[in-house]
Amino acid sequence: MRTAIPGGPRPPEGPLVGFTVGVTADRRREELTALLDRRGATVVAAPAMRIVPLSDDTLLYKATEACLAGPLDYVVATTGVGWRGWMSAAEGWGTGARLVRVCQDAVLVSRGPKAAGALRACGLREAYAPESEALHDVLSWLLERDLRGRRIAVQEHGAALPEFSAALRERGADVVTVPVYRWGPPEDPEAVRRLVEQTVRREVHALPFTSAPAIEAFLAVAGSAGRRADVLDALRHDVLPVCIGPICARPLLNAGVPCVWPERGRLGGLVRTLVRELTVHRRREIATAAGPLVLQGTAVLAGGTTLWLPPLPAAVLRALAERPGAVLSRAELLRKVWSGSSGRQPDEHAVEAAVARLRTALGPYGQVVGTVTKRGYRLAAAQ
Repeated sequence: MRTAIPGGPRPPEGPLVGFTVGVTADRRREELTALLDRRGATVVAAPAMRIVPLSDDTLLYKATEACLAGPLDYVVATTGVGWRGWMSAAEGWGTGARLVRVCQDAVLVSRGPKAAGALRACGLREAYAPESEALHDVLSWLLERDLRGRRIAVQEHGAALPEFSAALRERGADVVTVPVYRWGPPEDPEAVRRLVEQTVRREVHALPFTSAPAIEAFLAVAGSAGRRADVLDALRHDVLPVCIGPICARPLLNAGVPCVWPERGRLGGLVRTLVRELTVHRRREIATAAGPLVLQGTAVLAGGTTLWLPPLPAAVLRALAERPGAVLSRAELLRKVWSGSSGRQPDEHAVEAAVARLRTALGPYGQVVGTVTKRGYRLAAAQ
């Protein structure tokens, strides 16, 4: 039981109290963590990749010099952070104003609103930005033009775009690729592996994603541990995946994982969508003989008090709460609660131990978990 202590820190409050949320983002991680923390969530931060800036790299310098060497006909901006990084690096080299003038004389193409916002911050204006925010729609738009002899600068977005550039070159274009940053391996691979295991064990309740590469990197770590299928199963059934937008969601959708995303791809909208989905669809209100209980993740709200449960007992209560009053056998609870366990499968004694811990954690409400002799356990529903 967690209550306020005079002179001590206040217990967490907010709609996400009891829910554990895993954060795989690197960029804007602190901002996303703060938004979730203010809403009462327990946050597990494990960036699945990191952005490696290339502002001091000769590749970016040479690409910038190539752009300045002659007129550009088209300039493609793929990300806001990448565009700002490029302009900042050019300014540091003393060529920022020249680069902006070269871009002003070109047809500017933006992959999405964030890149368009970065263009406008430089006093530039995009001629085309697909509603889909999909790079293949940008490519289709360009391929409808006569590109023979045209010079096109393509600001890459964390990884090389060989197929995109090759398609332009096949139409006769001279393509200058601009590598502003690269996605690198995570700084703490062990933290990502732990988050993979927590996902499989259903100890996290939601995973917000801010980019498709972060999803791919997370699944790659899961795959290296032999847990990719288990992670996907958890995301399909128990752990809520929330994406910043449909482009971000594509790796999960391709794997058959249903996703939700906000109408506008903003961090605030991402968090609001996560809050709505968890509190509407993953929050259980239980009428018991001892009074109403609200189960949120690993917290039980009862009588104005927040009761905190260990992960396994919380999972047992969640399984019982799916059918209040119905008897669940020990074998059925084993299948429901320990489905993500690796190694040797626990026996029915593990169920008995988890039920005992659950009753202890529930304190005065422990009697709502009843034992039915030789059959199993049930949640005592209100009469």
